[in-house]
Amino acid sequence: MAEASGTKQKMTPFPRTFYVANVMEIFERMAWYGFFALSSLYMTSPIAQGGLGFDSIQRGILQGIIPFLLYLLPVITGALADRYGYKNTFLVAFAILTPAYFLLGQFTSFWGFFGAFLLVAVGAATFKPVVVGTVGKTTDDTNRGMGFGVFYTIVNVGGFVGPIFAGMLRVLDWKYVFILLSITIAINFIPTLFFYKEPTTESGSEEKRSLKRVLLDAQEVLGNGRFALTVVPIIFLMMVSGGGWMGWGLSLGISAGWVVLNLLWNLGAKGSDDAPWYARKARVGNWPFVLYLLILSGFWASFNQIFITLPEYIRDFVDTSDMVRAAGIFGPGFVNFLASVNIDQLSTEIVRLAHEHGAVNAAQAQQIFFELVHYKVRVPVEEISATFTQLAAMGGTIDTNSVTAIAEEWALKYRQVNPEYIVNIDAGSIVIFQILVSYVIQRWKPFPVLVVGTIVAGTGIALNSIAVTGALTFFAILVFAFGEMIASPKSQEYVAKIAPKNKTALFMGYYFVSIALGNLFGGILSGWGYEVLAKEQLKPGLMWMLFGAIGVATALALLAFNKFVVPTLEKNHAAQRAAEGA
Repeated sequence: MAEASGTKQKMTPFPRTFYVANVMEIFERMAWYGFFALSSLYMTSPIAQGGLGFDSIQRGILQGIIPFLLYLLPVITGALADRYGYKNTFLVAFAILTPAYFLLGQFTSFWGFFGAFLLVAVGAATFKPVVVGTVGKTTDDTNRGMGFGVFYTIVNVGGFVGPIFAGMLRVLDWKYVFILLSITIAINFIPTLFFYKEPTTESGSEEKRSLKRVLLDAQEVLGNGRFALTVVPIIFLMMVSGGGWMGWGLSLGISAGWVVLNLLWNLGAKGSDDAPWYARKARVGNWPFVLYLLILSGFWASFNQIFITLPEYIRDFVDTSDMVRAAGIFGPGFVNFLASVNIDQLSTEIVRLAHEHGAVNAAQAQQIFFELVHYKVRVPVEEISATFTQLAAMGGTIDTNSVTAIAEEWALKYRQVNPEYIVNIDAGSIVIFQILVSYVIQRWKPFPVLVVGTIVAGTGIALNSIAVTGALTFFAILVFAFGEMIASPKSQEYVAKIAPKNKTALFMGYYFVSIALGNLFGGILSGWGYEVLAKEQLKPGLMWMLFGAIGVATALALLAFNKFVVPTLEKNHAAQRAAEGA
């Protein structure tokens, strides 16, 4: 239902700083999605192909834990940005990110790559609440819905362009990808230093808060130190269990014991704020907002599968030859762009596999099939078996010219579209349609729109369960994209709407807690679901139905929240705004 309104207010024009922040967002998102959209492929590609050679479980650990920390840190960096100024915070972020992206390409061990990825997370966490806070501070009630729609379009301009350039460079060598990402971030120093106007007032005022006061203010949203002491160890145990370093049974047992201990601790604790922090009762801060973030984490857990699971799924299970044929309308150059195959690398891999296996049976041919898809060819298992039987007949000496001819034939007949380009349909759709969608839904209350968008996005995720061709995958991603266009900007708009004027970045930083939890749950679930359901049990459809069900469950939880919590929350917010204006 549209919001009731009297005289329609004229939309306030956006100031220059709004546009400068959006330009910086383009370059930062180009770097992030230039890496993240390809990260599953990079981490699970063979070392011989320039990848890291990790399995899906290791990939899930990295894509769960590191983005979790990335989206959790804005709780602190958002609070510090309000105190020390947005411009200074931007400069710190870019100073961290520029070398961090380069270092990503320098480490091949699990823990070395973990450390470089963590450095990227720190830099991105410093940037995120400030750019979103800038949008919040440079918009008002007349243009906020459109402002976040424009911002979300810009996010996806970067998200669309980044993977295209990165995909082109990875054909040459993965190291060029990381050099490009580093340069892309460094460009952002120019608009920050010369065109960005500080939108905050505290950093230049006479009454600046102390660092201690900033951190104490940050507690008011989630809860006090005792609440953090209860929750943080449980989250840590989840990370350890998801990483395979502790069994889930033991982790759940320790977590349950810790909760009971803290409940007993609370019985003897004092309610007074004068008591030491450890002697106080655990207290949730803004509990409706905390509940909103917890529910929204389900949306992000489902959402992230597009970027962390779908590229690997497309590579292993989707036949995109229909897309290759369709691309042929535009000529061989366009086909080579979408579905490039490195003949030298493919030939080398065929020789290696031939020496390793010799003549193969059906099970071995299936295993080789999953090895060859890394080189963007989808060769029928029967042909693999026949070819390797022929190569085995050559004995110890395999004719390289024959292998090259085989590689060229397979590249011509069985080439596949780069998975990152297909995933990019999501960002491309948002670039084209987001402004129109935001215009249509801008007069509607956030929560009904958020529920509808979550259901549509969850449906798109679930549709991947039947997406075994390029066309079906295209349709599933398109459905998901419209759900994302409807839901995601509204989820941010709502937080900007309820945030106190002098703590916009703080509240936007806390908004990222929902994305942090979504990444943690989604990453762990992705690694397990892909390794166990998709690859071991060969039931990828069941995996996608599970991810889609999470989206639908989130929508139902949002409906309940809208009915029982939002009316009181909006009433309290109106009173708070009135008090601030008094």
